[in-house]
This record gives sequence, C-alpha cells and structure tokens, in this order.
Amino acid sequence: MRVPLSWLREYVDLPATETGRDVQAKLISAGLEVESVEHLGADLKGPLVVGQVLTIEELEGFKKPIRFCTVDVGQANGTGEPQEIVCGARNFAVGDKVVVVLPGATLPGGFSISARKTYGRTSHGMICSSDELGMGDDGTKGIIVLPPETEVGKDAIELLELVDEVLDIAVTANRGDCLSIRGVAREAAIAYGLPLRDPALLDVPGPNAYGYPVQVSDPLGCDRFTARTVTGLSPEARSPIWLQRRLQKVGMRPISLAVDVTNYVMTELGQPLHAYDRSLVQGTIGVRRAEEGEQIETLDGVTRKLHTADLVITDERGPIGLAGVMGGANTEIADHTEGEGTTDVVIEAAHFDPVSIARTARRHKLSSEASRRFERGVDPQAAAAAAQRTVDLLVLLAGGTAEAGVTEVVAPSAPHTISVPADHPDKVAGVTYGRETVVRRLQEVGCDVYGQDELIVTVPSWRPDLQEINDLAEEVIRLEGYENLPSTLPKPPAGRGLTHRQRLHRRAGRVLAGAGYVEAPNYPFVGEQVFDQLLLDADDPKRRVVRLTNPLNDEEPALRTSLLPGLFGALRRNDGRGSHDLALFETGLVFLPRPEQRVAAVLPVDRRPTDEEIAELDAALPEQPRHVAVVLAGAREQAGWWGKGRPADWADAVEAGRLVAREAGVELTVRGGQYGPWHPGRCAELVVGDTVVGHAGELHPRVVKAFGLPARTCAMELNLDVLEAAGDDTPQAPAISTFPVATQDVALVVDKFVPHAEVEAALRAGAGELLEGIRLFDVYENEEQLGDGKKSLAYALRFRAGDRTLTVDEASAARDAAVALAGERTGAVLRA
Repeated sequence: MRVPLSWLREYVDLPATETGRDVQAKLISAGLEVESVEHLGADLKGPLVVGQVLTIEELEGFKKPIRFCTVDVGQANGTGEPQEIVCGARNFAVGDKVVVVLPGATLPGGFSISARKTYGRTSHGMICSSDELGMGDDGTKGIIVLPPETEVGKDAIELLELVDEVLDIAVTANRGDCLSIRGVAREAAIAYGLPLRDPALLDVPGPNAYGYPVQVSDPLGCDRFTARTVTGLSPEARSPIWLQRRLQKVGMRPISLAVDVTNYVMTELGQPLHAYDRSLVQGTIGVRRAEEGEQIETLDGVTRKLHTADLVITDERGPIGLAGVMGGANTEIADHTEGEGTTDVVIEAAHFDPVSIARTARRHKLSSEASRRFERGVDPQAAAAAAQRTVDLLVLLAGGTAEAGVTEVVAPSAPHTISVPADHPDKVAGVTYGRETVVRRLQEVGCDVYGQDELIVTVPSWRPDLQEINDLAEEVIRLEGYENLPSTLPKPPAGRGLTHRQRLHRRAGRVLAGAGYVEAPNYPFVGEQVFDQLLLDADDPKRRVVRLTNPLNDEEPALRTSLLPGLFGALRRNDGRGSHDLALFETGLVFLPRPEQRVAAVLPVDRRPTDEEIAELDAALPEQPRHVAVVLAGAREQAGWWGKGRPADWADAVEAGRLVAREAGVELTVRGGQYGPWHPGRCAELVVGDTVVGHAGELHPRVVKAFGLPARTCAMELNLDVLEAAGDDTPQAPAISTFPVATQDVALVVDKFVPHAEVEAALRAGAGELLEGIRLFDVYENEEQLGDGKKSLAYALRFRAGDRTLTVDEASAARDAAVALAGERTGAVLRA
C-alpha cells in the first residue's frame, strides 16, 4: 500500500517538521511494516511552468516527425516572449495548455535543461511528458495536456504536486484496514496521539423505496449491498489534476472520471466500488452463485468460464460482473473518446464473503485491487459512506445529479464481542500495563470497552482480525511498543543436557567423519518402486510404508524405511559430477507403520496436554528408529609415493559398522548373510547377541545398475537404537599392567564355509581368563597344501595375568585349551 504523506496529512494534523522517515519510524513502532519512503521530486528544480502552444511548424527531412513550436509561458522566461521549443510528441495541438521546463531547470534523474541546437533549430527547453517528470503512467503515451482553464505561467511543480513523500507499506494478510488511507491515518493518529478526521463520517441518507432495484439471493456471500444512481454526468468531464496525481502516487493509472472516482474512494476508505453504465444494465441487479456453463467477459477482455462457487453480479441477461473481483465488459463505463460517453451511472458498494472472493480470484488467476481488499477484510459499515462519497465527487466534478433513491440490502448481524480479563495483556507480555492503559489502547483502535476486572470488548467493524482475547492483547502490546518489552534470557535447570540417544547420534557422526566419511543428509521421502530396485522380498517388512496425505512430490508419496535410497541418490549425483572416490554417511530416522493404525487425537491449545493425551498421540505415530548408513565407491586409499592405494571394498563397510558399535559400547558379531540389496556372497550380518541389527558389504550388481551407481559400490546400514539399548558406553579406562604379555600364534585349518567369527568365539571361550586379546592376522587358501575346500586362519593370542608373570607352560596350556575348544566346535585343526 502506497500512502502519500500529503494525503495522510488531510486526516491527521502531523507536525509540520515530521518527514516521511519520521512517520515511517512511528508506524514501524506501532507494528506496520513500512518498507521504504520514496521522495518524489527530490532532485527536481524549476523553472517548470504552464505554457500555451501558439504555433506548430512541421519539420521535414528527418526520420521521425519533428515539430518546432512556440509556446507562451507568460513572464516565466523573464521576457514574456514566446518560447521556441523542438518537440517530437504529436498528442497536442495549437491552443493546448502544456507543461514546459525552461533552461536552468533539472528534471528527475539529474537531467539538466539548457538551450541546445537540434534538428536545425535551437530548442529553449522542453514540453514534458509524465514519465519525464517522474509522475508515472497517465495513459496518454505522450506529453501532458492540461485543462483549458489552467493559468499560463503557473508553477507546474505546485500544480502537479510533484514534490511529495510516499510511504510503501507491506500490509499483512490480517490488516485489511490498512489497505486504505483511512486505516493508515488511524494508525498514525494513534502513534502520534492526535485526533483522526475520519473521512467515512458522512451524512448518508437512509434507504428508501426509490432506489435502483437489487435482489441478493446469497446473503452469506453478500451481506450488504448499497446502490446509488447519478444522472446527467458530462461525458466531456475529466478527472482533475489533484485526483489524477493522487491515483498516480498510489500506483494507479487514471482512466476516466467515473472509474477514477471509484478508485479514489476505494483507496481513501478501503471500500471497493464499481460503477455501471445505467443504460447498459437491464433490469434488476442481482447477487447469486454462478450457474453451470455460464461465462462472462471481464473488463480485461478475457472471456471466463464460471464455476458454480463463483459469486456474480447479474441483470436480466446474466452475469455482468465477478463479485468483488472485476466488472463485466457489457456494462463498462464508456469514455467520451469512444462515442457518446456515459451520462448515467449506478454505483455499487457491497460487502462480500472474504473466503469466497479469495477463491474466485485464485480460481480465475485474477487478482485485483478490489479482491486484495475483500479477501483481507473490508469494513462493512463503510459501504454506505463510500457510495455517498462517490456520488458527491461525481456531482462535484461531472455536474451530475444524485437521484433521491437509495438501495441498501443488509443481512442482519450482530457486532463481535469478546470477554477478556483486564490483566490478560499483562500476563501475555510479562509487563504490568494496568487496566487504564488496556482500556485506552483498545478504545484507540475503535473498540467499545465496558467492565472492570472482566472487560466486555466490542470489536470495531473495520477490524475483522480481532477474533479472541490474544488478538486484543496483541493490540495493547504493539501500541505500547514491542521495543519496551523486557528481554529475559531463559534459565534452564542445571543437569539437563543432551539425552543419551542424542549423544550417541553425535558420536556416531563424529567417528564416521573421523574415518573419512562425509555426511550427506537426504529428504525422507521415497517412491514405493524403490523397494523393487533394492531387491526386497515381497513380504519384507520394509515394504510397509507410511503414506503422506499431501506429498511434496507425487512420485515420492511415502516416508522412508531405509536410509540407503537417499544415499544412493547422493552418491550417483556426486559421481556424475566428477567426484569418483566417495565415502558418504547419514544418520536419521526411518518410519515404520504400526500394526494397528490409529487416528491422532487433536490436542487442546488452552492448556498443557496431560501425560495420557501425549501418550495417546505418540501411540498414533509410526515407529521412528534412528539408523546409520554409509556408502563407498572408488578408492578408499589414494595412490601416491607412499604406495599403490586400494579401492573401497566390503570390509570397509563392515569396519564402519564396527566403529559405530564401539561408540555405543557394543562389540558386533560379523557373520555371513544374505539380504536384499547386497551381493549374496559378499554380505555380512551385523549381530548383537542374537539380534541382527544391520547388514554391510558389496551391493548386488542389479542394484548397482538400477540406481546408476559405480561398479563394486559398498554399503552398510544398522539400527542405532538397538545398539543404544544393548550397549554400555560408560568410558572405560585402559588397563595398564606391570607384568609382561605372553603372545602365542596359532594357525587353524577349517572348512571354507566356517565363519571367522565362530572360530574366534571358540578360541576366546577356550582360552579362559588369561586371554587379553585376539587378532586375526592372516587368511590363507591353497588346495595343494591345505586340501580342497579348506582355509587357514592365523591368530595372535595375547595372554597376561594381573598378579604375576606367566610362564611358558601357563601360556601354552591356555593356547592348547583354546585350540581344543575350537576344534570341538568348528572342526579346526592346527596347521602343520
């Protein structure tokens, strides 16, 4: 909303010294968002005067038409002689009054004017267009032609009101009252503590039986309709300069007198109006919903197919306007340049349902100045005053006659009343305002207030956004000044930090980042076709998904049950952009639907929910365990002078799982497995106790192809929540012994299908309490030496006692016991 400061001063006696910047600061303090202050004519310097064209000579021999004119500017040039000016515009004739800028002046943009020779003649100044003076579009596409009665030699800067300040206000959706000069003036009056001269306080005649006939068939869509008629308008009447300039300053283009007046009153009072050519309206004006198949040609020249929910204005022929949005072309006011011109008009000032108007405007993609105001809230009580103001201006400016008939169709309604404790704003703001301040501030915005401790507040008609007690509290707080609210830092109780789950989440991310992985968070949305690409069985639990009612993307309507699809996408994008050596990780929630679906209860907002209500809400939510996953491709170790490097393989994915498990205080058991996206022969199950918490290894070639991944891509995913429940992450100090370690190496021959983990577990159990550590340091396969289907596993066993130095016999005995149990459980034999 653009608000000229000169217009604002008509309704509020602002101090003469107050600039636009000062008013901006006051309004911002009151809660309005004043984005900028435009200084019109700030760099404009005269002489700029009114002149009358005396002669026009057409100059020949040039590529475009050029005219050499003499213009009478009175005594403005100091001599009284006609001013010689070269001009290319053609929308003026001899005798017209024009705006002339003389040598020595400066136009907006710093353009200095001086006498100069052009087209073989000397031009002493310019005949100006509205664009050259920074006035905006006046619809002429040429120079300014002033009314014939304008005095020659008059100062055009004052005449055209070229110097002004314009506030540009970003009006929020709940403050429709501020889409008018009246509304902003009320805010300025409150901010300065000055009285408001309300332009809507007019003497309005009551309705009678002589008004233009109107029938409202949908009182819910239109609860008020005022119609007035003006006859005998002069078709030649033009909008006066002051009216045109005010419309230009607020960003509108002058069109014709009747249209300009309705736009002027709409800007002034906030009430949209429409003027119909009475000679083109046939019969009773009606308000109803559109019927199936109806069409209308709107004023923008577009024929629109109407929806049955559209509210329309009609006559005997059918729709003549989209209510609250735009009028129809079949009753358009005719300009005198197009023929006879309109002499009789019917003025409509109505109040429409905001939701209906908003939906119609969006349905037809037709946002107008009227629809913007209606959908944000218009004062229904201002309709009659706006109609009267329009009638008065038309009679004054076009010599018309206001008919005595007044039509006013009103649906019964009661004012909105709110009961609010007098100290409620105090409780909301944490500031003691007191009852007197609360009452005074509410009365300033137009409320009627009664009561003592419990206030009965009647909301003014121009503030439909005031619906409940907190809206009233907000009014008091903003007018008292948001900047006056105290700033208090919260004081959390001691001893509360991150939860155990949050700490594990962060440690898992840190350990993976330390191992060279880069975090790649992804959106949690998937399409169900991804489960086929992951080669999941038809009955796999991960195929059961939570579907979104309103997904952001129709191709991804479900929440993820695995982190891998998102990481695969990140890996593919980075690989496609030239980064081939990749190690990515993500920790995040997956969403698993519960066996029994429940409908979430609506929690109350006037109190804290009970523990039972919160538990019931949680029970309706899907299970959301936190997972961690990694993907690897390309080189795991780069080649260089230090060595050849090596590619990432399945063992790196397994080691990533072990790193995370150690952070949770869990030692993973790794064994061969087979699941979905992993290669059947290169997939490891990650086990805690008897529970499989995840998988790791090289991806299946079909999965690699389906997702467009590099060959031999590896991945790991495990359930962090299960690790948290099973682990003990209490920091353990390293044990330092004063006695030496005894190391025994054993090489065991087992069948190829026997997992290393089973052999290691048997060795641990057989070695007893003296075993300090065990490490697999070699795997050897050779059919000639070991036999068909055999492999050799070489382990380093570390023995130590806490109270003595072990003898060789004690260490050997512990080793033999370990080998014996391994042989018993896995068939292992010592390698010769």
